Amino acid sequence: MKYFTTVHDVKNVDILVQEALALKQNPYAFSQLGKNKTLGLIFLNPSLRTRLSTQKAAMNLGMNVMVMNIDKEGWALEMEDGAIMNGTSVEHVKDAAAVIGQYCDVVGIRCFPSLRNKQEDYSEKVLLKFMKYCKVPVLSLESATLHPLQSLADLITIKENWKEKRKPKVVLTWAPHIKPLPQAVANSFSEWMCKSDVDFTITHPEGYELCEDYTKGAKIVLNQNEALKDADFVYVKNWSGYSDYGKMLPVVSDWMLTNEMLNATNNAKVMHCLPVRRNVELSDEVLDGKNSLVLQQANNRLFAAQVVLKKMIENKTEQLNTFLKNEEIIHY
Repeated sequence: MKYFTTVHDVKNVDILVQEALALKQNPYAFSQLGKNKTLGLIFLNPSLRTRLSTQKAAMNLGMNVMVMNIDKEGWALEMEDGAIMNGTSVEHVKDAAAVIGQYCDVVGIRCFPSLRNKQEDYSEKVLLKFMKYCKVPVLSLESATLHPLQSLADLITIKENWKEKRKPKVVLTWAPHIKPLPQAVANSFSEWMCKSDVDFTITHPEGYELCEDYTKGAKIVLNQNEALKDADFVYVKNWSGYSDYGKMLPVVSDWMLTNEMLNATNNAKVMHCLPVRRNVELSDEVLDGKNSLVLQQANNRLFAAQVVLKKMIENKTEQLNTFLKNEEIIHY
C-alpha cells in the first residue's frame, strides 16, 4: 500500500479490518517493523484523535515520529504551479513536500476544504500536490472530501459489535450544528459502507444530499423516523450542503438524536466521530448511554492507523528488497 486516501486504495476491506483487530489483541507484535523509519505528520488544520492515534500507532510499530502544524509553524505555502510568488506565500508546495519526503519514510497530511469553491475543494489539490512531490507513501489524515482513517475505525467498530449472521442495518443520519462543516466524514463513511457487507441507509433533510460519487449503493431516505426503523447502528454526523455548496440550509424538524427516536431502532448502537456538540448534534442521554460507541470508535482510530502504517512499511520494505535483489543480479 503506497497511498491511503480512499477505500479504493484497499485491496480487500475485510482482510484489512481483520488484521486491525488482530493488532488490537497484540499491539506490539510488530514493534521492530518500523525501526529506523520516520513518520512525518503534517497538519494544516487542528486535530486531537487523528494526531494522537497516528503518533501512537507509529510508536507501536517502532517508528520515529515528527509532527508539524504547518499552518502555524511553517511558511505560507503556494499551491499553484507557475505562480509568481510576490505575495504572501513564502514557499512552494513542490519544494516543501520534496524536502519533507527526504526526511520521512511515510507522510501523513491533513487538510480541510474552504467550503467556498466546490470545484477547487473536490479537486483535492493540496493532498494531490503532496502526493506528487514528496515521493514517499502518503496517508490522508483527512482531506477536503474524505476521512479514510476514521471510516476504517468505524468499520472496525461495527465488526466488533455485530455477531449475527444477517447483514446489519447501518444508518447515517444528518445532525444539526451551529456552523457549516465539511462533507468529508459523511462522504467517507458512505464510501466504506457501500463497499462493506451491510444494509446502508442515509437520511438527511432535503437539500443536504451528498456527492453521488460516494453514495452509490446507499438507500437515501429523507424521513429520519422512517430511516431509523429497525436500525442496528446509527451514525450521527453534520455536514453542510453539497449542491448549495458549504451552506447551512434551513431545517424545520428536530434532527438531534434522542433516546425517544431510538425506540424505533433495533436497540441500535450509536456512533459519532467526535468532536461532538453535546445537546446540539447529540443529546447527553444518548452520548452517555449504554448504546454509545463513541469512545470505542476513538480507541479504534489507533488500530486503523496502525494497520495502514504496517501495510505501508511492509510494501516499502518489499520494494527495497526487490531493488537490492535486482542490483545483485546486475552486479553478478
